[in-house]
Amino acid sequence: MEIKVFQTAQGQPPMQEVKGHVAVLDTGEEWPVINLMPEITYQEIKGFGGAFTEAAAVTVDKLSKEKRGEIIKLYFDKEEGIGYNFGRVHMNSCDFSLGNYSCVDENDETLDTFQINRDKQSMIPMIQDAQKYGDIDLLVSPWSPPAYMKTTGRMNEGGSLLPEYRELWAKFYEKFITCYREEGIPVWGVTVQNEPKAVQRWDSCVYTAEEERDFVRDYLGEKMKDMGVKLFFWDHNKERIYDRSKVMMEDEKAKSLVDGVAFHWYSGDHFEQLALFSQLYPDKELMFTEGCYEYSLGAMDTVKIGEKYAHDMIGNFNNGCNIFCDWNLVLDEKGGPNHVGNYCDAPIMVDTQKGNYYVRDSYYYIGHFSKFIQKGAKRIANSKWTPDLDVAAFKNPDGEIVTVVLNASDEDKRFFFRMDGQQVETTVKAHSIRTYLFE
Repeated sequence: MEIKVFQTAQGQPPMQEVKGHVAVLDTGEEWPVINLMPEITYQEIKGFGGAFTEAAAVTVDKLSKEKRGEIIKLYFDKEEGIGYNFGRVHMNSCDFSLGNYSCVDENDETLDTFQINRDKQSMIPMIQDAQKYGDIDLLVSPWSPPAYMKTTGRMNEGGSLLPEYRELWAKFYEKFITCYREEGIPVWGVTVQNEPKAVQRWDSCVYTAEEERDFVRDYLGEKMKDMGVKLFFWDHNKERIYDRSKVMMEDEKAKSLVDGVAFHWYSGDHFEQLALFSQLYPDKELMFTEGCYEYSLGAMDTVKIGEKYAHDMIGNFNNGCNIFCDWNLVLDEKGGPNHVGNYCDAPIMVDTQKGNYYVRDSYYYIGHFSKFIQKGAKRIANSKWTPDLDVAAFKNPDGEIVTVVLNASDEDKRFFFRMDGQQVETTVKAHSIRTYLFE
């Protein structure tokens, strides 16, 4: 059994290969052990990626052509980058836009004015440059319908979709997808609404569980199915996945029109909610569509942010998730631009004043998954002797076993891997992450 090991640890070069791991026959070790059972498989992994927001796109455009290209390569190149193959884009504006905007003129009752000129300025060129490294499955999410379609007459600060505009709003999705396809960008999926429970200072729109179900069942679902586009609901925090899913799935028609549930991390772990969804609806998918560290929460060590990503990714994957999509791919030195000052962290940050960029620890922690776990991999069973480590294991389509181990504790952890009658002794340093490849 050939073994390769890559490590990111404090004070050492990131994603550095660690030599010296040799497999021997199982000597009967009982403690400390991590068992890998590749013959037992679970969900298929579909991809890893991040969001092509307007903020990300205009920020990379402020760099030289060479540095802009380096950032896109860092994310999407499978050899010299971390191999992203997934992306998310906002339909109309979001908080990480330069301001509120819509693809149609105000009070357009026919969508005759529909265009994506704003997207063509920076976002679409960024996506097209990323496509040069391989196919990208693109997810579309709206933050708000145009103001005239809402109860409040405003894109910001919540409000709801007026019932009389449900059909027109569903056609809006069709127009958007068609326009992107005309630019050579296939749209893989959509979510009904970003964070439908939240009344935010920025672009937002509230749906009750019943309103979301009815919109899917009576207006949006058939249109997306006819276009060959996957449809996901909820697209909000994990703590209410069961409640929202119960309403959607108890309606047989609505259930038949959705491909799965999308979720964020801002309310905590709630991995049990994912496990329950997987158990109740095994034919549906679980997709992580957003997570970031918000600067409004105060300063935080960059290693801790990386550990937060890895902890959440491992917990999500171990409970049925099959797609990981981070929030902004890139932000500027302030954590923006953001038209309401909702500044956040990103795995790659740009100093627009000095014309440079810097790569955060979170980029490498995500890369310990996305660079090595191939599209089409299956999660496999594992067991561990301690709660101090987070562990997830996968089998790539070529049979390679990929195991990610996070040690967020203050102590080094020595242990043995056991698999197929062989074992490997190894040590994971305190506050580090390792990816083990067993061929």
